[in-house]
Amino acid sequence: ACTTCHVVVRNGFDSLEPSSDDEDDLLDMAWGLTPTSRLSCQVRLEADADLTIELPRYTINHARETH
Repeated sequence: ACTTCHVVVRNGFDSLEPSSDDEDDLLDMAWGLTPTSRLSCQVRLEADADLTIELPRYTINHARETH
């Protein structure tokens, strides 16, 4: 299910390339969307990237893990 890789960038958001229209459309389906939300599968990191990200508490992932 798309948006399972949704992350919130807490530090370093301005160093990332802007999101595409397609990514923005998919992010609209994400739980807990914020102005600094991104799909981690769409972010290209530079070698010296200094980012702090947060994983949202919930996703629309239909898979379930039991530990």
